[in-house]
Amino acid sequence: MSRRPHPPHRDVEQLVDALIPAPLPGTPPQPAPLPTLPSPPNQSTHVLFDVARPDAAGRVTARPLLRALGWTPGLALHVDVVHAAVLITPTPAGAHVVGTREELPLPAAARHLCGITAGEPVLLAAFVGRDLIVVHPSNTIAAALAGLHARILGEPR
Repeated sequence: MSRRPHPPHRDVEQLVDALIPAPLPGTPPQPAPLPTLPSPPNQSTHVLFDVARPDAAGRVTARPLLRALGWTPGLALHVDVVHAAVLITPTPAGAHVVGTREELPLPAAARHLCGITAGEPVLLAAFVGRDLIVVHPSNTIAAALAGLHARILGEPR
């Protein structure tokens, strides 16, 4: 029986100080606090949006907004123009009503004062806590967003 030769003896491995970082002095840094979630919207300022196109008679369909407000067909409404927008509020003595297909009336005089034309989009903003809808014509929205769009696109004002 022959013996196998033993492998050559290697030196014991030693750690090289340059490869091991020295411990940091002092206490470890504290982790950053977790971000806080935004608080739920205040019902008095909670706003829902929709876009619609008035038909030739000046009606706009707004089912999601009407349902969020609890407005049902036949509900009497007051329609007024304030700052080039149509303001719609429920009132027992209102001259207008929510239509049977859940549409809102935009009277001709209000459309004329705001520059709303049939087929052109309008922005509907339902203020849930205040029980009202504001209808903004597209020209007003375009003007209001012009500065923001210029900044986004990097254009001079």
